[in-house]
Amino acid sequence: MWTMSVQVIVCVRGQGTCGSRNVLFGVVPQRGFCMTAAGTVIDGKVEARRKGKDGSGVRKRGVDGRVRSFEEIPNTGRSGWVNLVKFWREGRFRQLHKHMERTFKNLGPIYREHVGTQNTVNIMLPSDISELFRSEGLHPQRMTLQAWATHRETRQHSKGVFLKNGEEWRTDRLQLNKEVMMSTAVKRFLPLLDEVARDFCQMLRDKVEREGKGEEGRRSLNIDPSPDLFRFALEASCHVLYGERIGLFSSSPSLESQKFIWAVERMLATTPPLLYLPPRLLLLIGAPLWTQHATAWDNIFSHAEARIQRGYQRLSSTLSRGSTVGAAGGQYTGVLGQLMEKGQLSLDLIKANITEMMAGGVDTTAVPLQFALFELGRNPEVQERVRQQVKASWAQAGGDPQKALQGAPLLKSTIKEILRLYPVGITVQRYPIRDIVIQNYHIPAGTAVQACLYPMGRSAEVFNDPQRFDPGRWGDNRVEGKRGRGADGGEGAGFRSLAFGFGARQCVGRRIAENEMQLLLMHILLSFRLSVSSTEDIDTTFTLILQPHTPPRITFTKL
Repeated sequence: MWTMSVQVIVCVRGQGTCGSRNVLFGVVPQRGFCMTAAGTVIDGKVEARRKGKDGSGVRKRGVDGRVRSFEEIPNTGRSGWVNLVKFWREGRFRQLHKHMERTFKNLGPIYREHVGTQNTVNIMLPSDISELFRSEGLHPQRMTLQAWATHRETRQHSKGVFLKNGEEWRTDRLQLNKEVMMSTAVKRFLPLLDEVARDFCQMLRDKVEREGKGEEGRRSLNIDPSPDLFRFALEASCHVLYGERIGLFSSSPSLESQKFIWAVERMLATTPPLLYLPPRLLLLIGAPLWTQHATAWDNIFSHAEARIQRGYQRLSSTLSRGSTVGAAGGQYTGVLGQLMEKGQLSLDLIKANITEMMAGGVDTTAVPLQFALFELGRNPEVQERVRQQVKASWAQAGGDPQKALQGAPLLKSTIKEILRLYPVGITVQRYPIRDIVIQNYHIPAGTAVQACLYPMGRSAEVFNDPQRFDPGRWGDNRVEGKRGRGADGGEGAGFRSLAFGFGARQCVGRRIAENEMQLLLMHILLSFRLSVSSTEDIDTTFTLILQPHTPPRITFTKL
């Protein structure tokens, strides 16, 4: 006998309104009891307890008294290579988020997908995601991007925490958390982000005044802001991570920096196809796809290496004078300087982690900012509501960026709402350390399970009026959706916003990214009114991150 206890949700209905999967996803109705999220598995049978009015436990069986097997989970086709050919032929790689949304509508809230070498179970309801994360263990594991790992191995680079698992990952991550996640660290780097955001807005004001139309002091300029936003994100990341500015807001930014942005974009574009193919084989045959991918990473590492060397030289010079980095004029010198001074990580590990954070910190903030400017522009009432809160908070903060953000919670809600509609990464993955039951299906330990964020964020099962841009939905802890805590009405309310991941394995650059985006929006709203010429939805495409197919044009009008 084997026993595994997990939480159960029982759905009792009358005439044929409940099946083994959610009826709203097109399942043929059945009579009786429906077990959705989980139960207690005993010899392959599921038993659920439902408390009566007297508080006693009443045991009820599932639809047919058993947990469905893993093989019974609905799937998109059993041949990974046939599916891979379909993905290539139908262009699904760039529309993976839409493919997931359609598949959930067709197959229900859980399905299996086998594409090339990748085999996953996909889920989208908060209560199911909650069950997954309860089984992640002390060392949460997500999918390893084998193409990235292969590049590190062939170039003999150390791996950062993004590519590590187990105790080795935990040891390194705890050291990084001290410099990028803790509140004391945020307080140190927030002024650096604020400085870059202010300079960006000054550059934009000058540009609007110089190139815009209208009377002086009230000029307007319609532009595609995406190139400037990429420069902002790179400038901000360098300032926080390396402790130095690189001058990207000058009239002629360096070729080196432009090359770095190109390399990050090429790396992101070539990663998705490599998720489903064996990188070592592509390396062996000299496939152009692999060559492009590896060259992009080489350029990223070259850019990081130059700045890390300068940081090391600054540290050596400071220490030779008998002072410490932290005491050098009382000035914060960036994450790199802090890690080097403390010496808890080897120089190779510092290089690996700083490089990964740089590579992951440009597009992943610049792109959500594009979406944010667009949504604020096409929702003027929301924009004005956020602006009024920002103005009041800024007036009371006395120039303190931390106080200004604390007094304007709608800024954080705006970013949260943007990432609900346009999640940068469209999935969060885990390998459960024990057998679990989701949607009444048995999932063995070690199975790759993906929480699919784009379909969840746009599901009427989870959010009221999901297509509407409404930052206020996050502001008062109210439960969203008809059964907003998860489609089974149980728990999961805390698992509706996962754009930065969850728990110990959440995005290591989360605090940098959140504050970077909020500060820029704050200064933009204090300086400009935003508008768009078209309120049509933006077409999106997926290149490891979700981004606009064509960057939206925004009109900036000086206030």
